[in-house]
Amino acid sequence: MKKSESGLSLSVQIAFWFLLWSATACSAPEVRTPVSEEATLTPTSALATSTPPAWLTGSDIPLPPANHLYHGVFPSGGYTDVTTRQALHEYESAVGKQAAWVYFSHFWFEGKEFPLETARWIREEHSIPYLRLMLQSFFKSRGDEPLYTLQNILEGRFDDDLRAWCRAARDFGTPLIAEYGVEVNSDSFPWSGIFNGSGETTGYGDPALPDGPERFQDAYRHIIQLCRDEGARNITWVFHADSWSYPNESWNAFENYYPGDAWIDWVGFSIYGVHTPYGQYYSIFSERMEDMYARAERLAPGKPIIITEFGSARDNPYLDQAAWTRDALETITSMRYPNLIGFSWWNEAWQNDGNPANDTTMRVQDNPELVELFRRMVGENPAILGEITR
Repeated sequence: MKKSESGLSLSVQIAFWFLLWSATACSAPEVRTPVSEEATLTPTSALATSTPPAWLTGSDIPLPPANHLYHGVFPSGGYTDVTTRQALHEYESAVGKQAAWVYFSHFWFEGKEFPLETARWIREEHSIPYLRLMLQSFFKSRGDEPLYTLQNILEGRFDDDLRAWCRAARDFGTPLIAEYGVEVNSDSFPWSGIFNGSGETTGYGDPALPDGPERFQDAYRHIIQLCRDEGARNITWVFHADSWSYPNESWNAFENYYPGDAWIDWVGFSIYGVHTPYGQYYSIFSERMEDMYARAERLAPGKPIIITEFGSARDNPYLDQAAWTRDALETITSMRYPNLIGFSWWNEAWQNDGNPANDTTMRVQDNPELVELFRRMVGENPAILGEITR
């Protein structure tokens, strides 16, 4: 048997130290961490920090100082839409700045409970959790959604689940951002107006209003009211439109879906260049921003406005990703939009078909030109804020 330098065998030394540790452990007094009353409000609230962090108190989110903007991100974990801490760190390292809010999807087909664990690690990173409330039975459900329809929401079929969600959000104890009905004027989701009565006026509510938008207004108000009834006043509610309406018809204008100033705290919209390496149709950010900002100001005068999502795919022969992004960041950081308070880059990669050449990536870290742009225009820009403070 090998001896140590002291001459004692290793087995003798191990036995000695084990006996010493046992005696110390047995004689040490038991220490228990006191549990606050707040932590016992609901079974899930134990996951939330009982005492709000010193850097964030209160239930609302303060506006940034004049000529400053909050910097947010949707940080996907690689070729998946799951937001992870590692993905956040990779993005923040690439751009050279922390994210003031972290945007992520809460899919109900993965569980209806408020996503406390995700919200908690985001808060630990000193960011605000920003939830996309995705009431869907399966990924990418649209008009084929069998359960979470606007009509079923209006009829109260999910009130118990929503109330439990709201109570857990309340017990989280610090500010949250949330939205229901992402890009409602598109044709991509089950809450889209085209799947809920479109422009018809005789199937629901006021005969002077298009049924699809009116159903959405009432469904979103219903969700917000449930949260208010449960005391979840720490949620900042966002109305999220697409910068293009599909179909492009008057009844489907995003203004028709707006639930009203009494219900909505911030107004947001998505602007994308191209979604794939092979897409031939694209939007110029600065052009869409001019149109959407002016319309949002008319719709909700004085309301804070955010760019909820923006991005463009790499390796598209019709649209250079770096050039598109330069136009976007120059537009955003020009400070020409007084009600604009923040933005969220969509930092994701995904597969479109079986051909890897057709995979999409919008991740900043996958393009050195984007890294340089973001570092210079976001990371090194003192007007772009990576943390929300009071």
